[in-house]
Amino acid sequence: MINRKAHAVWQGNGKEGKGRITTQSGVLSDQPYGFNTRFEDKPGTNPEELIAAAHAGCFTMALAFQLQEAGLAATEMTTEAVVTLEKDGAGFKVTKSALTLTATIPGIDQAKFDELAHAAETGCPISKVLNAEITLNATLKQG
Repeated sequence: MINRKAHAVWQGNGKEGKGRITTQSGVLSDQPYGFNTRFEDKPGTNPEELIAAAHAGCFTMALAFQLQEAGLAATEMTTEAVVTLEKDGAGFKVTKSALTLTATIPGIDQAKFDELAHAAETGCPISKVLNAEITLNATLKQG
């Protein structure tokens, strides 16, 4: 089993408050996020952007493994993921993650490419987590 960690710190209310996100690897270290980075395209990050990055990276790596199992290797694959956040009642919901792939793969035909790309799309761990059971262990500290 592999565990990866990130943590978020938030101060203030929802609209005027500010947060910081840090990842275990240090790639993100106290990166700002808040209402303005999520809904107004201000500098900083947001959860949907991080999901899009994770999905693009996971899918592309999954396809690289699919190709390897088929005895193939890509010269280059570029994937864009667009995650859509829509109003859902009183809140919001991620409704889509649209992957767009451009690939150069010597020795593959269109049918095999379509087959392997579809297998990567449905089989990558991030595709699976977008419909996963969510669990929560919450602790309230008095402050």
